[in-house]
Amino acid sequence: MPRIRPGRVRTKNTNRRSPLLLSTMAPEDFNVRLGEVKSIACPDCRTWRRIMGDKVLKIREHCISDKVAEGEKHAVCPGSHQLVEVDIDVRRWQAKQDRLLRDAMPQENRRAARQFYKPLPAPAAPVSRIKAEVTLETARQSYLAHRKGCKRCVGGQHCTDGGILARRYVLVLSQEPVRREARAEQERQERRTERKQMAPAVRKAQWAKHGGEAVEKANNRCAERTPDSLSEFRGPQLPLVPKDVKAHERRQAELGKRYAGRNSALSAA
Repeated sequence: MPRIRPGRVRTKNTNRRSPLLLSTMAPEDFNVRLGEVKSIACPDCRTWRRIMGDKVLKIREHCISDKVAEGEKHAVCPGSHQLVEVDIDVRRWQAKQDRLLRDAMPQENRRAARQFYKPLPAPAAPVSRIKAEVTLETARQSYLAHRKGCKRCVGGQHCTDGGILARRYVLVLSQEPVRREARAEQERQERRTERKQMAPAVRKAQWAKHGGEAVEKANNRCAERTPDSLSEFRGPQLPLVPKDVKAHERRQAELGKRYAGRNSALSAA
């Protein structure tokens, strides 16, 4: 893109007026946008004229009448060679002008400064490439649906996707007994865990309902017991000393001699 050069000032003459301050003019009566040709509405003839120069800005010399070609006399506008001074913040002025233009534009013609394009959805993956939980019924339904809509799958012949679905169905069919046994084992394990969790509460409720003493009496009536014996609910009467103390001590002495002889034989070896 060619660079826009400022207009060349061919004369040092001015109209001997004080410089025209842009801050005293209406914002819509001049254009000093960056990268565009500077222009201004002449205060005298109210026509848009170019601002010449780079450092010293002047309104280009122009005629009052626009019908000189039709024979009217050429008369120079008093606003020609008028000095112009940019005493405003150009960026702030440009932002304000852009906002005013956007607000004045009809609603149907407004467009955002930045366009956001909605991405197109990716094509759906074939059924043979979808990675999901494969069961016997889903594999069968996928294979039958493909066979019904595919023209290349005829008889024992399959297309690429049909072959993949067929092999998947056969594999799932061969693994179904193992899967069934695993599911049954998992259900049994869940039932055992549930029973273990409920067992203490069930036993506590039964014991509270029937009472410990009544259950003990009923259990004692099942077998003949001596008056000084205890039931299983209170614990057995365990002996604290052996019945034949001498025989017990003799047996312990024999075991001690036997262990001593075995240890001496192992140390000699």
